[in-house]
Amino acid sequence: MTTIHLKPDSLSFSLHGAAQAIAAVGRGVALPQALAQIFAKTGATPQARGAIQDLSYHCMRHIGRAEALLDAMTTKQTEPAILHGLLCCALALISDPNETESDARYSAFTVVDQAVTAAAADPDMAHAKGMVNAVLRRFLRERDALQKSVGGTQKARWNYPDWWIDRMRSAYPKDWQAILEAGNAAPPLTLRVNKRKTNIADYLATLAQQDIVATQIGPDAVKLAQPTPVNQIPGFSDGLVSVQDAAAQLAASLLDLQDGMRVLDACAAPGGKSGHILETADVELVALDNDPRRMTRIEENLTRLQLSASLQTGDASDTSWWDGKPFDRILADVPCTASGIVRRHPDIRWLRRKADTTQLATISAEILDNLWQMLGADGKLLFVTCSLWPQESEAQAAAFAVRNNAIRLPAPGQLLPTANTENDHDGLFYALFQKSAS
Repeated sequence: MTTIHLKPDSLSFSLHGAAQAIAAVGRGVALPQALAQIFAKTGATPQARGAIQDLSYHCMRHIGRAEALLDAMTTKQTEPAILHGLLCCALALISDPNETESDARYSAFTVVDQAVTAAAADPDMAHAKGMVNAVLRRFLRERDALQKSVGGTQKARWNYPDWWIDRMRSAYPKDWQAILEAGNAAPPLTLRVNKRKTNIADYLATLAQQDIVATQIGPDAVKLAQPTPVNQIPGFSDGLVSVQDAAAQLAASLLDLQDGMRVLDACAAPGGKSGHILETADVELVALDNDPRRMTRIEENLTRLQLSASLQTGDASDTSWWDGKPFDRILADVPCTASGIVRRHPDIRWLRRKADTTQLATISAEILDNLWQMLGADGKLLFVTCSLWPQESEAQAAAFAVRNNAIRLPAPGQLLPTANTENDHDGLFYALFQKSAS
């Protein structure tokens, strides 16, 4: 491994790390995994990790515009991939048309200088440091003309692949622009208050005592005005609160849980909904996931909450792990394209392909049909997906009800991503079904 000599607390170090992350996403690696690999390789300090992560996510939210600008200023593909990533990160920082100079996190000339420094320090990019300088300085000189030249392309305007934009427009002709805008915003940090240990009013008072501004946005949901590391959130280590989107917090109440029930949380990792189920009622919970490594996350979350469940590693589309005893309630948070949570995972829009929707909908249908046979008479199954595509949500629910002669009960259906004073949540879909007692 080549040693790159950059000061760990410098913008150049952060830009270099983010450039590696963007290059990895280009190879098909999910951004969280890419960042974990970079952190392990570089030994970055916690502060540097935060800066690299912040730059990487910012770039992924603006890379459509950054790549369009880069194409307008160059005659061929910028290589290697880390050089492309570096230029995109820098352009994403200095080209936001909605950001004034006073709002910018760094001055444009600082970004240019530090990007050149990052390129010069890396043997794979040192030959192109002059090109980095020339491209970024040209953008600053010709900003208005360049912005105008690429502004007519929908990829640059919305920062999504063309097929994604077209599909969103088709599915939501009235709301597609607002949905795309919501997906480009930084997500809030939302907490779920553990009703076994405290309540909303008392917890808000605790936050106020520590000068942490927060508002209630759901029955158990509190949104912090400013994101805060979990180790600095009052009561987090003691299980008073958990990090969970407000829309995801609806699952436990929709299940209509009663003490003594046998409940299955299928596809349970990382365990947020499992924890909420156990906070809501004294039930016998089986938490299932097919990834042994992700099972560790469930265990860690439940341990922090001082709750317990039967943890099962297995595939929700087969019965090899099941003991044959029916469940009273089943939560089926099935695999999907995750198109409703792109504000939290902006790399998803670039990693997904059009065909993924059909493939994942087929897998999810197999899981739902398999889980239905494990549900006892009069039991309820809650189908959840964080997709906005009807093929994975409403069409899936309607087809499932017909195939299984399932009774459909009232549920929210499709929740579009929303960000305002009263509501701030991701895009999720809920459908609730009951099995006939006969």
